[in-house]
Parts: sequence; structure tokens; C-alpha cells
Amino acid sequence: MLWQKGRRSDNVEDAGQGSSGGGPSFGGRGMGIGGMIVLAILGLVFFKDPTALLGGGDPGAGTGAPQQTQSQTRAPAANDPQVDFVRAILGETEDTWGEIFAAKGKQYERPKLVLFSGGVRTACGSASSAVGPFYCPGDQKVYLDLGFFQQMQTRFHESGDFARAYVIAHEVGHHVQNLRGIFDKVSQARQRGASLEGATGLSVRQELQADCYAGVWAYHSNQRQQWLQPGDVESAINAATAIGDDTLQEQSQGRVVPDSFTHGTSAQRVHWFKAGLESGDVGKCNTFAGAI
Repeated sequence: MLWQKGRRSDNVEDAGQGSSGGGPSFGGRGMGIGGMIVLAILGLVFFKDPTALLGGGDPGAGTGAPQQTQSQTRAPAANDPQVDFVRAILGETEDTWGEIFAAKGKQYERPKLVLFSGGVRTACGSASSAVGPFYCPGDQKVYLDLGFFQQMQTRFHESGDFARAYVIAHEVGHHVQNLRGIFDKVSQARQRGASLEGATGLSVRQELQADCYAGVWAYHSNQRQQWLQPGDVESAINAATAIGDDTLQEQSQGRVVPDSFTHGTSAQRVHWFKAGLESGDVGKCNTFAGAI
């Protein structure tokens, strides 16, 4: 992936080394897109939103005042290749989604991306690096410990640039959902009795839509930059395959429990990522309608 072509975003911040107090907080505001079971299985959850673990919050909440003091941030280190990569990918998500929103007569609100190490305090609660990359709707920020990219290589045997870009684009996809009111709709549906977990639950549908949005971003960014190279798409697909609920459960406990799914099967994650990638059409990403 010729990521060096990307415009560098100025919306990357560094929270530095922090402590989460031993793990995710259970007292803050939650946006809950997943369940604790995957965290318990892995100790590291790909794309996991730690606010899903906040027992006292509303899983669909998209806005609201912070429930605790957030970590102080500063400008990220200069001349760091990993930071440069993150800034390039985030910049391209800003340009892509800016154009898509503008085509609909709307303005795209750019999220901040906060780099941290060890743990971080957010408007959604505290989280450790173990939960992986996540998005907090309470402050509209994506949180990423760069050490996760090493975890991708050691745990999932995938270290391609496009696979790493997929990680960021997926979390930005949650931001797009927040801006489009999806979080509020999920909250309302849950209040009406719709199930959060399970093979057809709201959690799976929301995560698969974020995968599809990541594909939409990849389609449009490549149209503009022509930066994908042979093997790049396969790299992202391999990453999507590696972190399906069924694959992770089979590896960790030797059996698959669909009732505890939070992110979708490997086949579903690949399908919806490709649906966005091949069409570039946000309209193709309605995972909440019909079978998935």
C-alpha cells in the first residue's frame, strides 16, 4: 500500500503512557457494541469498544457529557513512521467521508484519533490496551495503542499496511455511524427489546456495518490515490477472517457459541467489507435490514 500518498491529518493526539486502573471502568457512560465474552476469551479484542463493557451505560448513546476526567493529550512524536502512517490514513478518511457527506449536502465532523500506551481515560470510561482499538461517542474520538499493530502480527499473523489501515477505517466507521444517528437508533431498538448479542443481534449488525463503511472508504480512497497494490486487499480480508467470532471462539474454546456473537462470523465480516469495497456505496451497508 502506497500510504505515503495520503494527506497527513492534524487530528492525531498522543495521551502517552497511562493506567486504566486494572481494566475497563464499569461506572462510566457506555456505547456497548460488544460483550465481555470475547474479551475474556482473548484478553485482546480486535476492534473492541471498551465502552461495551461499561455496565452502567446506554449502549447506543452517541452524545453526552464525559463521566470522568479524560487523559491529557499532546502533539504526537515527530518523525515516527507509525505515527506518520496513522496520520496519513486518518487524513484520507477525512477526505473520503468529507466528500461523501458533502454529496448529501451535509458536513462531516472529523474525529480526533488519540494514541496511548497502557491505558487511557476517555469520556466513555477508562480502558487498558487489552481492549484493542475503539471509538468513544462521548468525545467522538478513536483510541489506538500502536502496540496493537504488533499484536496483529503475533496473534493474527497479519501485518500488512492495508490491514492496519482497515483497523483505523473500521473505528472511523463507528464515528460515521454516530454522525448518522445509528447509535441512537440501536439504543432505541434495544429499549424496545431487541437483542444486543447473538448471531443476528444489534451488536453484530453494527460491527458489520462498520466493516462495510471501511470498505466504502477503501474504494473511494483508492479511486483518488491509486495506492492499493497486489496483495493489499487480501491482507485486509485475512485480517477480517482472523477476527470473526466463530474463528476466535473455535481457537480459544474449541466450539462456537452463536448466542454470544458480538462482531459477526469471519464470512460475514469479509462479505460486508467487500460489499463496501466493491461498490463504494454507503447504501449497500444497511446491515440492519433483513438477513446478514
